[in-house]
Amino acid sequence: MSTVDVSPLTTQVLNSSDGVPGARMALSLHRLDSELVIWTMLSVGTTDEAGRCPGLIRRETFTPGMYKLRFETASYWESRSQASFYPYVEVVFSISEPGQSWHLALLVTPFSYSTHRSS
Repeated sequence: MSTVDVSPLTTQVLNSSDGVPGARMALSLHRLDSELVIWTMLSVGTTDEAGRCPGLIRRETFTPGMYKLRFETASYWESRSQASFYPYVEVVFSISEPGQSWHLALLVTPFSYSTHRSS
């Protein structure tokens, strides 16, 4: 992927209970259709060994609006032979300046999660 094709939205999952990246976690990106008030799936992916998921959306399709990232946490914890409380985590956020770069970090344990925007 060339630097021109780099997604303006990136994410990284960190397994804070074990101190490792959240590798191989399935996720999906959605945008809210404000007229129909329904979510449209834009892309799906899986985090790499560093817990990152490149190529979520192309810059030309990243327009102002409301988005959500859905992380499939139950299957992640099941793959590690651990029980968990949250079957998935959905992080909803608004984009008003799509020309910027946006990074959403998700820190997870089997029974909690935290998220923040970082650079």
